[in-house]
Amino acid sequence: MSSANNSNINQDNDTAKNSIKDKKSVALKYNKNKDSAPKVIASGKGSIAEKILKKAREENIPIKNDSDIVEVLAKLDIGEEIPEDLYRVIAEILSFVYSLDEKYRQF
Repeated sequence: MSSANNSNINQDNDTAKNSIKDKKSVALKYNKNKDSAPKVIASGKGSIAEKILKKAREENIPIKNDSDIVEVLAKLDIGEEIPEDLYRVIAEILSFVYSLDEKYRQF
């Protein structure tokens, strides 16, 4: 398993009333050998969120849709570690990412 993993948390609203300009996306990175907690490496709204998602798809980075988490994470600065009260939730997401990493390494 690699020591650094990325994930993208996206606010994806499927209703017509929510346009691209309302979409938010936050990308996280965690290197267990270097970081004490996952940190924000990209964050944006509207077309910036779309670019973050496009890059995540191009790099096969897993995307998690969760509007509640993205609202909290979007308030953080780039390079800032996630708050301690989100450790459990983000750990679940990263656990999923790690399991995908292991699964794909078998091919």
